[in-house]
Amino acid sequence: MSHAEAGAGAGPGPGVAAWFEGRALLVTGGAGFMGKVLLEKMLRALPGLRRVYVLLRAKRGLAPARRLHDMLQLPVFSRVRGECPAALGKLVAVEGDLLLPGLGLAPAERALLEREVSVVVHAAASLRLESPLGPALRHNVLGTQRVLELAAGFARLEAFVHLSTAFCHPTQAVLEERCYPPPAPPHDLLRLAHWLDDDALNSLAPRLLGAHPNCYTFTKQLAESLVNDARSRMPVIIVRPSIVLPALEEPVAGWVDTLNGPMGLVAGAGKGVIRSMLVGRHFLVEVVPVDIAANAIICAAWDGALRGKEEAETPVYNLTSGDMVHMTWGEVLEVGRKLVYEEPFEGVVWYPDGDIRDSRLAHELIVFFFHTLPAYFIDLLLLLALQKTFMVRLQRRVRVGLELLQYFTTRQWRFATARARSLEARLGPRERRLLRLSVRDLDVEAALRAMLLGTRQFCFKEPLSSLPRARRHIKMLYVIHQLTKLLFWGALVYVPLMYITIFRTTLDAVCTQVFGNIPFPIVPIK
Repeated sequence: MSHAEAGAGAGPGPGVAAWFEGRALLVTGGAGFMGKVLLEKMLRALPGLRRVYVLLRAKRGLAPARRLHDMLQLPVFSRVRGECPAALGKLVAVEGDLLLPGLGLAPAERALLEREVSVVVHAAASLRLESPLGPALRHNVLGTQRVLELAAGFARLEAFVHLSTAFCHPTQAVLEERCYPPPAPPHDLLRLAHWLDDDALNSLAPRLLGAHPNCYTFTKQLAESLVNDARSRMPVIIVRPSIVLPALEEPVAGWVDTLNGPMGLVAGAGKGVIRSMLVGRHFLVEVVPVDIAANAIICAAWDGALRGKEEAETPVYNLTSGDMVHMTWGEVLEVGRKLVYEEPFEGVVWYPDGDIRDSRLAHELIVFFFHTLPAYFIDLLLLLALQKTFMVRLQRRVRVGLELLQYFTTRQWRFATARARSLEARLGPRERRLLRLSVRDLDVEAALRAMLLGTRQFCFKEPLSSLPRARRHIKMLYVIHQLTKLLFWGALVYVPLMYITIFRTTLDAVCTQVFGNIPFPIVPIK
């Protein structure tokens, strides 16, 4: 495909690829799950890109340049290595850290970015739902402020794209594609975080969070407010993805490298560790595959830069699929049950026969009997065998994870998506194929199968060649599971009957001793 063909758009102005021609970009969070897919798609879909600067910090003794080199060897970049290997040279690591003043940039690198960069994609954030308030404020709010301060000095800046989340406004019955007032002034909270230690901040957190379920959504809403306030100084754009799934098609179907979020639950259930989850069975699932989200981020930068200048408010794009794929959590479970039996993980500890429940009481009972008690029993056996225990610790982590996610799975979320949906209409026919934004014709079972196999291969490093052995193992576990259920229900019936029999026999013996051979009960003579 030529540059002209790739850049042909349906609306006025240049197409996506043509608009990005000759530009230099700055991307934060490029080493994350979404960041890797975004960088890969930019290299393949935007052939005219001149340079992509990736903000990275040194980690585990590795310099940013080495981290970038190692990252490019991952399977996510296999298509680029095969189809356009020269494009990999467009990625340049820039050493920086969101937690440092001025991002810790060297003066020469700062001057280079100020001179060359015209598009910023700020995707770096702390995604830990259990994060305390102090670290969340520093990563998600102060980090965003520092990136905005850097971008304010970019002479050519035409788009600052901030990656948020669709769940950062929990009080809205329907989340519109617009900005909302923050729950507290972001700058005041940053000053508070500067003067107070983390323990003091944590003591204040319950009062500060209000309706927010955790510090992640709270600080992401504060960050949105900072970005919106910067609109008078630069062209800002906000993109809000919902729950992000593994890749639907690109660069590799099912690609994922993190167990954060939904795939962690799938893995826990597939391994037989999670037996119950509190979920609204009839609520629609609000998700977006990572490759669809990456395509939308690219298109939002282009669309927001061209159309945003004419608008009074910050362009906001809600990325989710509930309005296109009407599927409930209960329906997803039924498909998932079938797939974890057909494409099982290795090392499954028990037959994956978990369920989702609407009742908190039923869920807590199942967790106690099938999560907590077995964990203590297994650790006891390991202790007696002089082995290292781990199951109780693992189940505590699982419980924390389940409790954090329950807020999102026990209510129906509703999102306005008109602006996000309009992106597809503005693309030309070729770019619609190149930058897929729609999941209307999605084969749900095929997509979930690819995602399950992707989690198996890329997260657990389990080759597909081990599937026959894993299937034999799951069949054996199924037999054991059924026998265990038979024994359990048999014991549930037998033990009470046994105690009733013992009680009746004992009572008869006592009556015989007291009343002689008069059978019990004594029937009065009329």
